[in-house]
Amino acid sequence: MPTVTGVKFRSPGKVYYFAPGELTLHYNDHVIVETIRGIEYGTVVLPTREVEEENLAAPLREVIRIATEEDEAHEAENREKERAAYAVCLEKIRAHNLEMKLVSAEYTFDNNKLLFYFTADGRVDFRELVKDLAGVFRTRIELRQIGVRDETRILGGMGCCGRQLCCASFLHEFEPVSIRMAKEQNLSLNPTKISGTCGRLMCCLKNEQEAYEYLSRGLPRKGDTAVTPDGLNAEVQSVNILRQLVRVVVQLENEEKELREYPVSEIRFTPKKGRKKPEAIQEIPEEEVKEAEEELQILEEIEEEEEAEEAAAPDEITGEKPNKKRRRRHKPRRKNKGDADRPEKNDGENKAGE
Repeated sequence: MPTVTGVKFRSPGKVYYFAPGELTLHYNDHVIVETIRGIEYGTVVLPTREVEEENLAAPLREVIRIATEEDEAHEAENREKERAAYAVCLEKIRAHNLEMKLVSAEYTFDNNKLLFYFTADGRVDFRELVKDLAGVFRTRIELRQIGVRDETRILGGMGCCGRQLCCASFLHEFEPVSIRMAKEQNLSLNPTKISGTCGRLMCCLKNEQEAYEYLSRGLPRKGDTAVTPDGLNAEVQSVNILRQLVRVVVQLENEEKELREYPVSEIRFTPKKGRKKPEAIQEIPEEEVKEAEEELQILEEIEEEEEAEEAAAPDEITGEKPNKKRRRRHKPRRKNKGDADRPEKNDGENKAGE
């Protein structure tokens, strides 16, 4: 098995594998490596270890050397030059009256390239801007448009939980998050409550999804019939997944109904299909139903935008294109009279791409 070490180039970012060669590397060591962008300065976040060749996405490049004092001083100088470049680019954007928001500026370690990251609602013609910046900095200029999630990762911030944002602290890659996760975790479907600082669904929904899926196994659903430890017939009204408690409506002898709560292990239940709504459950007003449907539609639009932003793009360090597939929603096709004998076509999957 090949020996590798994990290197990160920015504090909130992806970890890349490099071959350590004959070097002895430890956690938090600064190293100089070669990437498709040129010579880069990175930090060791995973000490030397052996990995399966299947887990290596691209041919390994070797670590050139451990960073020297001159390299550390040059990196600090680059950080100062990035601040100055950011201010100059802002002035040029205003001069060209471009509708784009500059997020950050980044120099490669060898100063062969200067990258500017920005966000915009649509496509921006920045050719004249690139010419002006190239005349000022006398180096290769690259403007890269990023999504709102990447913008939030770069800028950082505090989440509604009071802690640093997950994407800006420990997340290496963005995991797909869907509305189904919010439903299974019994969260409010209000977009303002389940959306993060970036305006997309919160990444932390993915963190607890596996636990909810595991704890939901063997639990009854709302409307299932149950038998309590006292031998009374009941109907499930709600389930507390984390506490493993079931709230049921019990039918008493005097035809009265009572709401009780039992641990899952103490009751026996069976699914019931085609049931009528129990009297203890009140009808939901039509206005609330319409509001919920509108919120779900907004969330679906948010999810579609998020999937579009995560379309496949070459990795800026390795140059490799991710092999990700994006869901494609199809509306059911209406059958004509002559289609009775035709076999139905399966909905295919469309590869994500811009």
